[in-house]
Amino acid sequence: MTFRYGVDRLNLDIVNGIANGSIKAELCQEALDKINKSRRNVEKMAASDKAIYGINTGFGPLCDTQISPEETHLLQRNLLITHAVGVGEPIAKPISKLMLITKVHALSQGFSGIRLEVVERMLKFIELDLIPVVPEQGSVGASGDLAPLSHLFLPLLGEGEFWQGDSMIPAAHALKEHGLEPLELHAKEGLALINGTQFILSHAITALTKMRYLLDLADLAGAMSIEGMQGSQSPFREELHQIRAFAGNIKVAARMRRFFKDSQNMAAHTDCDRVQDPYSLRCIPQVHGASRNAYNHLKELAEIEMNSVTDNPIVISEEEAISGGSFHGQPLAMVLDYASIAAAELGNISDRRCYLLLEGLHGLPRLLTTSGGLNSGMMIPQYTTAALVTENKSLCFPPSADSVPTSMGQEDHVSMGSISGRKLNQILGNLEKIFAIELMYAAQAIEFRRPNTCSDFIEENVKVIRAKVAKLEEDRLLKPDIDAMIALVKSQAFTVN
Repeated sequence: MTFRYGVDRLNLDIVNGIANGSIKAELCQEALDKINKSRRNVEKMAASDKAIYGINTGFGPLCDTQISPEETHLLQRNLLITHAVGVGEPIAKPISKLMLITKVHALSQGFSGIRLEVVERMLKFIELDLIPVVPEQGSVGASGDLAPLSHLFLPLLGEGEFWQGDSMIPAAHALKEHGLEPLELHAKEGLALINGTQFILSHAITALTKMRYLLDLADLAGAMSIEGMQGSQSPFREELHQIRAFAGNIKVAARMRRFFKDSQNMAAHTDCDRVQDPYSLRCIPQVHGASRNAYNHLKELAEIEMNSVTDNPIVISEEEAISGGSFHGQPLAMVLDYASIAAAELGNISDRRCYLLLEGLHGLPRLLTTSGGLNSGMMIPQYTTAALVTENKSLCFPPSADSVPTSMGQEDHVSMGSISGRKLNQILGNLEKIFAIELMYAAQAIEFRRPNTCSDFIEENVKVIRAKVAKLEEDRLLKPDIDAMIALVKSQAFTVN
């Protein structure tokens, strides 16, 4: 398929396809017409005597200062230069690329007044894999992501840096190598480039992509732990979940039933005298399901934002540009914070299952070793999951609940959504490590249920683990095993559907 910027609708799969090169994206004639018409409108307004914010005035608290046409180019250049004040480590190159892709789509819808030449230069950067270096800190999430977007577009002026492998090179050198001259920005263009939510949005896209797999992996890890504990299947019966019909709960319960299908191990204790399992086993549909509901909410709002125009002012005719607040990051900031809690809770319940597997209940040896005392067995990795869970809890403070006024009070309420997006991705990184340890524990527990076998689905995933991590017979250095498990999780080596 070919995606048409400014015309077709982005979704999570399409934006990732454009980013990884599996989907071609281009400007069609309809988008060209919209961009050019909007630019003509800006040029007419810029030449008028009427003060129109962002087109022939200063910015922020200087919105009442009119700028002459002769000074416009310098004004737009100065806007990028003065707002490029980000600090900290650079964001990952793929996130910068997503920022470029989503910004091109927003600018191509014909409400931003930017010249076609500027949009085409952004597309040239994507084509040549010239991805700008963007610092991770400095955005308050309104007027959009001013600092990171300024860094993203400094290379248009021949300033800033591009990624070259794992290194950074001056943008001026890279432009020269490719025979590209720096651009001079015209009226409204600097503002169109740096007003917007593409930093927040690209972190949301990155998180959604990772979280989609981790939600499925959470179910697999939970099912393997239940197999290891020889827990009950009753809490996953369809009748139970149809009368409390949350979509996430229903999906998780159905997946658990599938995971246990034809399991000898589960069938072997059908008539056991155990009445109930602890909540971390019994309530997997309710807890994992709630996290799925949060994921779905974030995905819904992020896909709206992918197809939105978030700069300011919005050009609607040759006589009018509406100055509003479409750059405000609150719609994404709040749901990113919600998703952070959802992701952290997946780790919280996983750690509880790790603890259960160590207790020596229901036929399992304590610490998942038959020679305890001399051997500590699997005792200590749960310390790591406990530490990661607490770190995630500390990352759940919602930045969107805070606001610090900026710009001499003109920008007196901000979303802090950039921090929300970064923190969600940190939590997900910790979650990968927690699941790695639970899966290692669950595979060890399943070994003590032999010769019973689990379902074919679970047995295939046990084989994935055993290809990298052997059963623990006596104490050995576990750090290499944990690292191998984390690598399996990060590479999405497990079959989860």
